[in-house]
Amino acid sequence: QVQLVESGGGSVQAGGSLRLSCAASGYTGSNRCMGWFRQAPGKEREGVARIYAGDGSTFYADPVKGRFTMSQDSAKNTVYLQMNSLKPEDTAMYYCAAQLWATLATCRLTGTNDRMYTSWGQGTQVTVSS
Repeated sequence: QVQLVESGGGSVQAGGSLRLSCAASGYTGSNRCMGWFRQAPGKEREGVARIYAGDGSTFYADPVKGRFTMSQDSAKNTVYLQMNSLKPEDTAMYYCAAQLWATLATCRLTGTNDRMYTSWGQGTQVTVSS
């Protein structure tokens, strides 16, 4: 198992930036797919971005492409989500999640399916005002 702790959420105006962090402890092998999900009130949880720890490959949902960047610091067992040009529709609770024993293919093909992730952080709130 892996334990995840998110930080970095907050309130910003539209057009602003935030960087979320997710520190992992426990299992930290490279065969992990680390994902960021978000859930707004009254909406289903959706995948935002994910990274395959083995080689750093990243994948993004269409609504955030070109604005969000996911990265990792393997030495710190931490993944980040840099969010730029934020919009009010980005307002949500953001969750970090881990898919263990993953391959690059499963991360790419199934990484938006939250049922594939076995470990979740507690979430961090992001609020973007217009």
